[in-house]
Amino acid sequence: MKSLFSFITFLSITFYNAQGLKNFSTPKGYTKIAESKGDLDKDGKDEVVLIFDTDQKASASIDYPEFKDYKRVFYILKNVDNSLKVWKENSTVLFSSGMGFYPEENTPPGISIKNNALTISQAFNTNSRHTQNYSHTFRYQNGDFFLIGSHDQFEDTCDFSFLNEINFSTGKVIVDKEYSSCDDETKAPDPSHKEFTHKMKALIKMNDFTIGRHRFRIPGSTDDFIF
Repeated sequence: MKSLFSFITFLSITFYNAQGLKNFSTPKGYTKIAESKGDLDKDGKDEVVLIFDTDQKASASIDYPEFKDYKRVFYILKNVDNSLKVWKENSTVLFSSGMGFYPEENTPPGISIKNNALTISQAFNTNSRHTQNYSHTFRYQNGDFFLIGSHDQFEDTCDFSFLNEINFSTGKVIVDKEYSSCDDETKAPDPSHKEFTHKMKALIKMNDFTIGRHRFRIPGSTDDFIF
């Protein structure tokens, strides 16, 4: 009976909050580059997630008007009475469109919704040989979206593959380094693999998260785990 009351209360709060949301329309000059649908608040209804290239130049390209580098933004939209409403707007998680060494070859960010959680993936080259892949997972709880998972894969075409991964809900961390050699006559370093637990004092809210600005020390190492 108590769980039923809690569920009804949750639905009532969700419905009340939805009534105060503003209508969504694509901002002038924005270009949609990704879209996905799925239930993010366990109310049985799909939300819509849209990612846009904006018409706003990224700071890195202000002095180079010929360089097409634009800020990106995504919206989480609720369907209320057949009308899309803005539930969440974020521009801190996404890199700009000109990120990396070959930005014209970048694939658009990926969006997936599974088990009521939203995962956003981004990939780009950092130079002619190195690729960087990020995936960050967010879950709606306690009235906001929080970061619950981070996956960071950094690879060379033939020299190395580094993985940093953390589940913030359980605190499980994986740090994996594999090496090979582009030159058959050069011996590759030994691989290393660490698994440990690191519990955050508090989960990070989506709008407080920017990739690369958070870190903690890896036990038994002088290196930091950066996410």
